[in-house]
Amino acid sequence: MNTDVLKGKWKQMSGSAQKKWGKLTDDELQQIDGEKERLIGTVQEKYGLARDEAEKQVDEWFSEHDTN
Repeated sequence: MNTDVLKGKWKQMSGSAQKKWGKLTDDELQQIDGEKERLIGTVQEKYGLARDEAEKQVDEWFSEHDTN
């Protein structure tokens, strides 16, 4: 998913992100604001994952929401 599309759809997608990663707070989701790298970093930190694993989870989640 293209970064501009992600930023445009972030408000709708953030609810889905919170369902997938329940430890993410509303404030964190608001700060992420559709930035993939921030989402990866936050997921990595909250869940104690290796960067590769966090990136894999985020990429899989993005692919579920990709409308291109």
